[in-house]
Amino acid sequence: MSNSPTQIQLIQPDDWHLHIRDGEVMKDVLGDTARQFARAIIMPNLKPPLTTVDLAKAYQARIESNLESLGISSFTPLMTLYLTDNTSAEEVRMAKAEGIVGFKLYPAGATTNSDAGVSDIKHCYKALEAMQAIGMPLLVHGEVTHADIDIFDREAVFIDTVLDPLRKKFPELKIVFEHITTKQAAHYVRDALTGGKNTIAATLTPQHLLMNRNAIFAGGIRPHNYCLPVLKREEHRVALLEAATSGNPRFFLGTDSAPHAKGAKEAACGCAGCYSAFNALGLYAEAFESVGKLDKLEGFASFFGPDFYSLPRNSKKITLSKKSQSIPVELPLGDATIVPLRAGETIAWSLI
Repeated sequence: MSNSPTQIQLIQPDDWHLHIRDGEVMKDVLGDTARQFARAIIMPNLKPPLTTVDLAKAYQARIESNLESLGISSFTPLMTLYLTDNTSAEEVRMAKAEGIVGFKLYPAGATTNSDAGVSDIKHCYKALEAMQAIGMPLLVHGEVTHADIDIFDREAVFIDTVLDPLRKKFPELKIVFEHITTKQAAHYVRDALTGGKNTIAATLTPQHLLMNRNAIFAGGIRPHNYCLPVLKREEHRVALLEAATSGNPRFFLGTDSAPHAKGAKEAACGCAGCYSAFNALGLYAEAFESVGKLDKLEGFASFFGPDFYSLPRNSKKITLSKKSQSIPVELPLGDATIVPLRAGETIAWSLI
C-alpha cells in the first residue's frame, strides 16, 4: 500500500458483516456497498430467517437480480445461514457443498429478527460438530439476553458463559466474534489460545471505533447512533481502536451496516442499527488516522478477512483521498428514506 498525507491506495476491501434486507429497499442499499466493497457476507436474519440452503439460494438469486438491474457486475454476495436449535448436521454439510460461507448464531431475542435464534447452545452441538469437521465458520452475535443482565454487560457475560466454554468444547471450530464492543472482547480475541491454528477472529464496525455511548445521548436521544450491541464507554472504544489498528490478523472489517427507514428509527420503540454503507471506508480511514495508523488499514480492510475465511484476496486497487465529503441528511430507501451514519456532517476521506 502506498501512503501520503492526502491519499491512500489499497487492495479493494470486503465487508464481512452486512445487512441488505429484502424487497424494494435492497436495491438502494446494495449500490452503496458495491461502490466500495468487492464482496460482503450477507446476514440471514430476514423474516422468515434463512434457515435452509434453499432459502439462502433463493435470497441470493434476488440479490443477483437486483445487482443486474443496477448494472453492477463487480460485487459478490457471500451467503450465510441462520443457526437454530434444530439445525441438522446434514444441513451443515449441504450448506458447505453449496458454497454457503458460514452459520450465524443469534441468541434468541438479541437483535433485529432474532426471535427464532438459539435458546441454548447445547441444542446445536450436532451442527457445531459438523461445522468443526468441515471447516465451516460460526459467526457469533456475542450477547446473552437474560433480563437480569445489564445491557452494557451482555457481551462480557457471553464470553464467560457461552463463548469460552464453546471453544473448549469445539477447539477447532472457526469462530468470528462479530461487531465486538468491549475491551473484554478485544482482549479475549487477541489473547485466545488456538493450538497453533487461527480459529478465532473478530469484526469491528465504524461506529464502535468512532463513538462511545455518549453519542446516543448528545443533546437528546440520537436514534441513528443506536445499534446492538450498544455503544459502550470510552475505555472500550479505545481498546477496540487499538485492536483494529494493531495489525493483528484476528481483527478485520465488518460494518454491520443495518438499514432501517427513518420512521422506524425515530419512533416510540426505535429499531437498532446504524447505516454506514454509504460512507464506510471514509469512516474507517478517519478512525485509523485518529491514531496515526493509516498504514494498518489495508490489512484490516483487505487482507485479514479473506485469509480467515480461506478465500482469495482481491486484486483490484482503490484509492481514498483526503477530500472532504458532506454526508446527506437522508437517502432514498424504497418508498421511504434512511438517515446514514454522520448525516449532515462532513468527513475528511472520500473514495475516488
